[in-house]
Amino acid sequence: MYDNPDGVMIGLEVHVQLNKLKTKVFCGCSTDYHNDPPNSHVCPVCLGLPGSLPVINKKAVEAAIKIGLALNCKVEEHTQFYRKNYYYPDLPKGFQITQYDFPISSGGYITIEGEDGELKVGITRAHMEEDPGRLVHEGTIDKSKYTLIDYNRSGMALIEIVSDPDMRSPKEARRYLDKLRNIVEYLDIFDGDLEGALRVDANISIMGGQRAEIKNISSHKGAERALLFEIIRQKNVLRRGGVVVQETRHFDEAREITISMRSKEEAHDYRYFPEPDLVPLKISGWAPAIKATLPELPDARRMRFVEQYGITDDHAKALTSELKLAIFYEDVAKKADPKMAAVWVCDVLKGELNYRDLTVDAFKKEHMHTIIELLVSKKITEESAVDIIRTLLDKGGLPDEIVKEKGLLKVEGDIVATAAEEAIQENPQAVADYRAGKEKALNSLVGAVMKKTKGRADARTAREVLLEKLG
Repeated sequence: MYDNPDGVMIGLEVHVQLNKLKTKVFCGCSTDYHNDPPNSHVCPVCLGLPGSLPVINKKAVEAAIKIGLALNCKVEEHTQFYRKNYYYPDLPKGFQITQYDFPISSGGYITIEGEDGELKVGITRAHMEEDPGRLVHEGTIDKSKYTLIDYNRSGMALIEIVSDPDMRSPKEARRYLDKLRNIVEYLDIFDGDLEGALRVDANISIMGGQRAEIKNISSHKGAERALLFEIIRQKNVLRRGGVVVQETRHFDEAREITISMRSKEEAHDYRYFPEPDLVPLKISGWAPAIKATLPELPDARRMRFVEQYGITDDHAKALTSELKLAIFYEDVAKKADPKMAAVWVCDVLKGELNYRDLTVDAFKKEHMHTIIELLVSKKITEESAVDIIRTLLDKGGLPDEIVKEKGLLKVEGDIVATAAEEAIQENPQAVADYRAGKEKALNSLVGAVMKKTKGRADARTAREVLLEKLG
């Protein structure tokens, strides 16, 4: 059982923007606003002008059902919209259209890797609502001289996914967010690379105390850092004999701190009541038909990769953690050795991409085919293969051209023997250490051979030649 001495309890409210829909949830405004001027994708409905009436986007309802099914939720036969009443500058109507007593789905779960094994995180509900506008502060939120408002985002379809307080560490929370984003990307209703596509409100308490809600976290890394800070803050309050109050706090990503905004609201503070301009929805019979259209989801694809391609479960988990990476790997595996492809895509290429803050789109699968063919035919060494990948990412080109320009074809025979003899002559201490029983000294000599051959010798061959010459 995971040791949790501080009694940390974390629940997340994740707002997923359905930005692959063509129009907003209650009007016909385009959702393709991200590169356009502020307030250029608005109409009387999403601006909340008097006399305007909302009309539900059927595609948004279908997308919400897809998410509910993918999260193992019960999709309700009847659902209803409510008005959530509060005043904030980014809310032009003075209320938000959302769901309350009758969410479209509830009672689900997803599984993640917890601190002590597999963890099933409960999903309390996943309901539909409209996105508010976007506030742009001059400086930090607590010291801003003025604030601008962009209503392009107002009225975008959102799915708010509320978890049970099942997570016990910031690391588990980040893994939950990674898994959740992965699932909705597989559904092809969401583009996580767009600004504001996925936003997080985190609820956290320690030692059975009051919870704090941290608002508007915009990244998975930010969520982990905000929760780490909040754990330390709450522990310090208790250590000084204070009381942790229930409040809403803002995460300042630049300073990596949380800032008190206001006391935490309760449901009655919002004066929920049914939205009079939208009739209740009866969606009985929708779920089975939509379920039949669901794509292969991450966990199912992971199990198939293990069975079909014979790769390890760890490799399958990593490869299916991103939809684009899973597609890339499978395209490579169809034309190359699947196990070798898993190693090179997962262990090497992914690491090089992460180092450069690139996605797998930056690398052509045809190039990976060629590199694996060169390795299988033993024309290049693993060190040369890494060099080719790095060169392709940094400078472009073609694998065969890079091999020719850099002289990366594998060397054997007399060249390796000569390099081994020179390594022995130039490293007498390593030779003496090896003959004295220090096996690690041989690794030093192998490294010297690899250096002399510029990585073009096979390390195993170099080792065998050295052992032969050392007697």
